[in-house]
Amino acid sequence: MEHGSGSDPHAVHAHDHVHDHGHVPDHRGGLLGFIRGLVVPHSHDAKDSLDQAPEDSREGTRAVAISLVILLLVAGIQAVVVIASGSVALLGDTLHNAADALTALPLALAFRLGRRPATSRFTYGYGKAEDVAGVMVLVLIASSAAFAGYEAIDRLVHPQKISHLGIVMAAAVIGAVGNEVVAQYRIRIGRRIGSAALEADGIHARTDGIASLLVLIGAVGVELGARWADPVVGLLITVAILVVGYQAARSVGQRLLDAIDPTIVARIAETVAATDGVLAVTEVRARWMGHRLLAQVRLSVDGSLPVTRAHEIAEQAHHELLHHISNLSDAIIHVDPAGAGSDPHTTTAHHSQPQSGG
Repeated sequence: MEHGSGSDPHAVHAHDHVHDHGHVPDHRGGLLGFIRGLVVPHSHDAKDSLDQAPEDSREGTRAVAISLVILLLVAGIQAVVVIASGSVALLGDTLHNAADALTALPLALAFRLGRRPATSRFTYGYGKAEDVAGVMVLVLIASSAAFAGYEAIDRLVHPQKISHLGIVMAAAVIGAVGNEVVAQYRIRIGRRIGSAALEADGIHARTDGIASLLVLIGAVGVELGARWADPVVGLLITVAILVVGYQAARSVGQRLLDAIDPTIVARIAETVAATDGVLAVTEVRARWMGHRLLAQVRLSVDGSLPVTRAHEIAEQAHHELLHHISNLSDAIIHVDPAGAGSDPHTTTAHHSQPQSGG
């Protein structure tokens, strides 16, 4: 903890204290986390938490790279079948898969930027690059929806014969399986490292898998004599792309506006309130910086306590937060005295406290 001269006498910022607990498993969970906890000293110092961010960025980069290879392979197979069969539904699915594969590029760049250290200009680092990448993902989703919709409408107006239906069905199955594999992988990694952009991209891939199943249904319809089934399925795929685009836009938009799940705020408040010596928690703020969670907490302690004891309480609260709040990289703890005269900052704190709900 640092308490610089000339700074707010009640502000206690937790830094530079290492707490080793080699017997405690890695709080990130899972088998890998357990094994890591056995072989690596378990520390929840703020510095160690910040060091975890580059590791998460590397994991995110690996996830998008693997996804890119799988989806490019699926899209390549489907493109060959589109040329051979003329299926507009499969064309829409192929475009969707290709667009999904290309989203790996801005995400990979964002994770790479996120590993850069903070500077005097970018004092929080480059974590927000992930949210910018999320906007680029939305642009790709919208573009694929527009092109797929145009092709489907054109095919309805100008019907064409579709050939090699058996191969079209096989390509649809390949698309469904490939996308579901990628979806599960992206969503799992995105949730583990707290990346909204990567999780949104996983949801996008899952919708691609559903679109591939629609292609299969359309091919069966054409086989049964309904030539209109293929372009109609193409339109349904366009609608599916728009739906997932809307969901992704909400997720990315909320993250850009620093929205936070209220349950996380409540969990932070409960964790600090349970710390020995804390009389009240009067303010909690939190925000995402890429896949890193940052928090600011204002608490009250007995006003008659010496500064060193207040410091210890704040340090313990900081320690407990890093133990119990997933993806938390750092927390600033502000200590107010209770029952020892007025605090010149109390009014400001209460007036600036975020309102509940919404």
